[in-house]
Amino acid sequence: MTGHAAAVGTPLRVRAVDGPWEEAYGQLTRTGTVVVHGWLDDWLPGSMPPERLRGLLGRDWHRYQSFAQPRLRERFAASRLLLRRAAAMAIETEAELVDLAYLQGGRPYVRGCDQIDVSLSHTEELIVVGITRSGRLGVDVERADRRLSGTGSESQALTPYERAQLDAGGDAARNDGMVRLWTLKEAYSKALGTGLRFRFTEFGFRLEDGGGARLVRPDGTPVTSTGVWSFRTFGVGGRYVVSVAVHDTGFGAVRDLSVGTTLDKGFLDVLLGGPGSGYPAGLFGDPYGVDAVAGPELADDGRQVVADGALGEEQAPGDLGGVRAPGGQA
Repeated sequence: MTGHAAAVGTPLRVRAVDGPWEEAYGQLTRTGTVVVHGWLDDWLPGSMPPERLRGLLGRDWHRYQSFAQPRLRERFAASRLLLRRAAAMAIETEAELVDLAYLQGGRPYVRGCDQIDVSLSHTEELIVVGITRSGRLGVDVERADRRLSGTGSESQALTPYERAQLDAGGDAARNDGMVRLWTLKEAYSKALGTGLRFRFTEFGFRLEDGGGARLVRPDGTPVTSTGVWSFRTFGVGGRYVVSVAVHDTGFGAVRDLSVGTTLDKGFLDVLLGGPGSGYPAGLFGDPYGVDAVAGPELADDGRQVVADGALGEEQAPGDLGGVRAPGGQA
């Protein structure tokens, strides 16, 4: 790899009102990437009036209503509220005006703002959101004590080189290393937009001190690629492991992400279905929250939420940061 990898700072804890959003924005402007996390209880809608919640969830409102179990419905709402608030911070607008949609495979994006890339992951009581203006990114979170070593996951998800790394570290550190590798692979796959179509045994990571990692082939040889990848793993709350994958395209970060620099607020309200516009999903959406651009999409809960027959974004074969899909050569 050449050039300078994107800097990834420690995930910042944010609350719905208190933030600290200024600190998050400062990190984004300085480094081009910011990762924030929130505890579920801080982001539950609680007694929020339905009209207010509907305005904040936008096209996700109908998915929210589709959950039969209250706890699943609350967790879905909390994760989307944090994602929208973080995206609003990045582009200097209100959360109600952020129009979230989903690409094929469930990857979220902000409609009309391709200067940033966003990623979302959540498990139990922790929600993690990553935002970058340098290229592409993915985040993943998992319980630190999730039992992975000594299970079928090792043969299904690790390369020979990675298994040798774990062997060298000893039994006491084996599960910690496995969790770290698993979350790195999930984050990298999210950044690529390939999901599980790119088998975890077809690429690997060389774990480094300080939470860093380097992308390697199954035999452990380094991968060279266009642009620069940065990989980091962090511990959060003493109970969770968060991994981040960021791809710096090398074109430089966009300096001004404010939506106000190109669209006045009145037009933006109509475009995105904001307050007073009279359009529940904006001119380029629809009242059912279906994204006509993304194509079929399966979300966290396995539901298809995007209409069939639309155009989708597919990852080009071999466009895997220097590692080709199964059957190809790096």
